[in-house]
Amino acid sequence: MLQDKDRIFTNIYGLFDKSLKGAMSRGHWDNTRDIISKGRDWIINEMKASGLRGRGGAGFPTGLKWSFMPKEVGERPHYLVVNADESEPGTCKDREILRHDPHTLIEGCVVAGCAMGAHTAYIYVRGEFVREREALQAAIDECYDAGLLGKDNKTGWDMDVFVHHGAGAYICGEETALLESLEGKKGQPRLKPPFPANMGLYGCPTTVNNVESIAVAPTILRRGASWFSSFGRPNNVGTKLFMISGHVNTPCTVEESLGITFRELIEKHAGGIRGGWDNLLAVIPGGASCPIVKAEDIIDCQMDFDGLREKKSSFGTGGVIVMDKSTDVVKAIARLAYFFKHESCGQCTPCREGTGWMWRVMERLVRGEAHKREIDMLLDVTKQVEGHTICALGDAAAWPIQGLIRNFRPEIERRIDEFTRNSHRAEPVMVAAE
Repeated sequence: MLQDKDRIFTNIYGLFDKSLKGAMSRGHWDNTRDIISKGRDWIINEMKASGLRGRGGAGFPTGLKWSFMPKEVGERPHYLVVNADESEPGTCKDREILRHDPHTLIEGCVVAGCAMGAHTAYIYVRGEFVREREALQAAIDECYDAGLLGKDNKTGWDMDVFVHHGAGAYICGEETALLESLEGKKGQPRLKPPFPANMGLYGCPTTVNNVESIAVAPTILRRGASWFSSFGRPNNVGTKLFMISGHVNTPCTVEESLGITFRELIEKHAGGIRGGWDNLLAVIPGGASCPIVKAEDIIDCQMDFDGLREKKSSFGTGGVIVMDKSTDVVKAIARLAYFFKHESCGQCTPCREGTGWMWRVMERLVRGEAHKREIDMLLDVTKQVEGHTICALGDAAAWPIQGLIRNFRPEIERRIDEFTRNSHRAEPVMVAAE
């Protein structure tokens, strides 16, 4: 279990003063100039050595991503863009950072900006996060007043930070759709290549990172890569904000070491499963797009990238959605199918047509109004959507349904049998042709 002295986010619950003075008293902005003075190469090498993997869901090594930026700054300026468009159901960690611990993120922007030769950072905040945006802007204003941002500031790296808010579109969490939206265009993913590190915001070299990935950087650089990589196991190191929601006694967002078992995470921080462990039915381990896992498979699973891949799911953002036996699991996945249908930008045919088709079939499966052969047909369509779209929204829509069919096929078949039995007893109903 992670000790308090090793926690990076010292005010995640908003119990302390979140102002600049409060943040400094807890060790943030502590000699940032020293870190900057060591230069770009040292920062990037230290981030690589720390083993930090992106905290936005994909898990790409952060230091490696920073190193993709061109070494020399030519005519085109470099940009850092922070993705705070947290819209995945079950995910709410960035929100806590923005509203209670914003200085971790702002200091991270300065350090990351130095590493990638960027003097400007844009923080793209989800449209619904109104109070969070205000808290972040207030913190940025404090930093300008204190001479920590802007030209010739005390850190030794000129940095401007701007807050931009979206209009509530999940698709803008995809990095290239976010850049399109930031440029004032329709939020639709771009074809890659070219990648943002070469042609990003306004056609300039850009790195897009998640809030948590940027916010942990200064502490890692202060305490050293070896300190951060001492938590967890190889390829799955460091601390992570876990969000535990659903049928637990005390839902919470908590910072823990990667690799903690599901049982320990729930017992220590979420007060156990509602109605006891025997009442656990299933868990979506990393936010809505991650395939559902059965209770017996997840209880002793290590909560990290590799542990959940072994269970044919994924770690995602660490948004743990717990479902007890009162859950209508088919209906829950149908609800997620509706979410992805609603949030598809409609650019790619498999996603535009497939998400709606999958949702309509799921709605019939909820009621049992289907033939058993349609289960395999639905699975086949998810495979036609998965991997055939510009961005990963098609995959995100397909995976929950694949997980449901893999783990809860008997429940789907039981409904079909029940509906068939009941419909034979019922009076025939005349249905008008559509």
